[in-house]
Amino acid sequence: MSSRMHNLASLTYTNQDYSLVNAPNKVPQHQRFYQAAYRDHTRLWKINPRSNVLLMPYYVLLWGTFGASMYMMGRKILGYNTWFGKA
Repeated sequence: MSSRMHNLASLTYTNQDYSLVNAPNKVPQHQRFYQAAYRDHTRLWKINPRSNVLLMPYYVLLWGTFGASMYMMGRKILGYNTWFGKA
């Protein structure tokens, strides 16, 4: 094996001593948590406890813009071109 190949092979660390973070592997716990929630028919994007932090502003913007569009569509049908008043 050439010295260049040996250097490249030594860069792939499989030993725990060379890991970047010395933390326990939490993947099995997370898998159990997500699979249990999925079995209970919870939508994937709602499983994480922090989902509401991300979803609530999205829902407010989604339904707010939809409501505003419907409001202005109704006003446009009635002949009003502004949000308020009779202009």
